[in-house]
Amino acid sequence: MMQEPEALRRFDPFDIFDTEAERLDRYFSSLDEAGWSRPSRCEGWSVRDVLAHLAGEELYNQACLDKDLDGFYEMLEREGVQGGFDEFNRWCVRKRRSLPVDQVLEEWRTRNRDTRRRMRELGRDGLLHTSVGPYPAGLQAFHYASEYATHADDVGAPVAEEESARRLEWRAVFGLVALAEHGSAARVERADGRFLVRTADRTAELSPAEFVDATVARLPAGHPLDPALRSALRCLA
Repeated sequence: MMQEPEALRRFDPFDIFDTEAERLDRYFSSLDEAGWSRPSRCEGWSVRDVLAHLAGEELYNQACLDKDLDGFYEMLEREGVQGGFDEFNRWCVRKRRSLPVDQVLEEWRTRNRDTRRRMRELGRDGLLHTSVGPYPAGLQAFHYASEYATHADDVGAPVAEEESARRLEWRAVFGLVALAEHGSAARVERADGRFLVRTADRTAELSPAEFVDATVARLPAGHPLDPALRSALRCLA
């Protein structure tokens, strides 16, 4: 079973998860119809679609907390959802496109608030029953927070200047942890505020922001990073 690396112990995963959820909630609550319809950074998804994805994802999150993944998979089978979590994500969006956006926002807000409360009660070393087996709640909270931070950037949710440096730091540290967890072929070292990335036959140097974007597959199409290194660094998307 995976244990939380020491490098993450200086960060509180539940506070971070709360912060990123609250950022999204504030932003979503401020949107008008045009804002909801605006394209996000997720290919083919509007801002509203990102919300629908997050709302639907709570079905899995709650199943983990309820120790009822069998029920979750049975629900997917009844709905004809095949193709793993990618198809589940697409189904979550399709299922909610005909619903009033305020209803989808309240669904996400209510379920996610409950998810965060229950995970905090478990504690960072408490175990969740996930699709990959028992997994520490603290590490899972980092995964969820990373996804929320990524989607906050996808939809353009503001990040205050005074929080940006620490936000980038925890995301970079967690990116290193996720690479190791993923069994990536990339070897990454930090030196002088940069990230040196190596595989067997390629090297590159990235800024912290570039490294984080690489781990979540959000580097711009025109970025010069070698495609093989892009693939090796992708571990959180």
